[in-house]
Amino acid sequence: MTTVADAITRANSERHGALIGYLPLGFPDIDTSVEAAIALVNAGVDVLELGLPYSDPVMDGPVIQAATVEALAKGFRVRDAFDAVRRIHAATGTPVLIMSYWNLILQYGVDAFARELAEAGGAGLITPDLIPDEAGEWIAASEQHRLERVFLAAPTSSADRLTLITEQSRGFVYTVSTMGTTGAREDVDEAARGLVARLRAAGCTSACVGIGISTATQVREVLEYADGAIVGSALVRALADGGIPALTDLAQKLAEGTR
Repeated sequence: MTTVADAITRANSERHGALIGYLPLGFPDIDTSVEAAIALVNAGVDVLELGLPYSDPVMDGPVIQAATVEALAKGFRVRDAFDAVRRIHAATGTPVLIMSYWNLILQYGVDAFARELAEAGGAGLITPDLIPDEAGEWIAASEQHRLERVFLAAPTSSADRLTLITEQSRGFVYTVSTMGTTGAREDVDEAARGLVARLRAAGCTSACVGIGISTATQVREVLEYADGAIVGSALVRALADGGIPALTDLAQKLAEGTR
């Protein structure tokens, strides 16, 4: 199975860097969210980040919040994620990371979630509200089930914390471009460039920048200093407004920034 690290390394070898695409599972319904994820891969996305809908998404901006609220209203449950991941991975072979707030994993059972995700072909987890200091149970489960774990680094992170995040992350370090919630911005915060440099100094070999990226130009700019660019809200908005055709069109344009 291709790992996240493998996919990012290959993208940086063959092109300018990796494109990571985010969509919430279950939006606008489960089957369409599976089709949308497959469409992203066909359009040039290297790694998929699929969000578990959650009722209190502290990091998500209004576009993603609206989508996850709709998914929950239509009955999406955590257990539905495993079948979706299985279908997407079988169709694409592309690494699939689940993005989830930690409470959902705790309620499901950390080892049970890790085991079922691995059995479905999932690559690992992005955990925006879990810090490495408090992640002992997840680190143990991810090691046992050979899952990658992506922790977040913020512009406010200390040097010691960046070292800890680098040491405990597998796949890449999610480099938060600016403080705040997700959402497309006209300019990706200059702080991202400095944060990636600090992560490099801490030993990080794979840093991917997210929050605020919405155009091919921004993807290209980010890949001048980072290993990958993460796009979320812009893709969710395209899917909401124009369905899979609009999503595919935007993803193809974004992928041009990696070439």
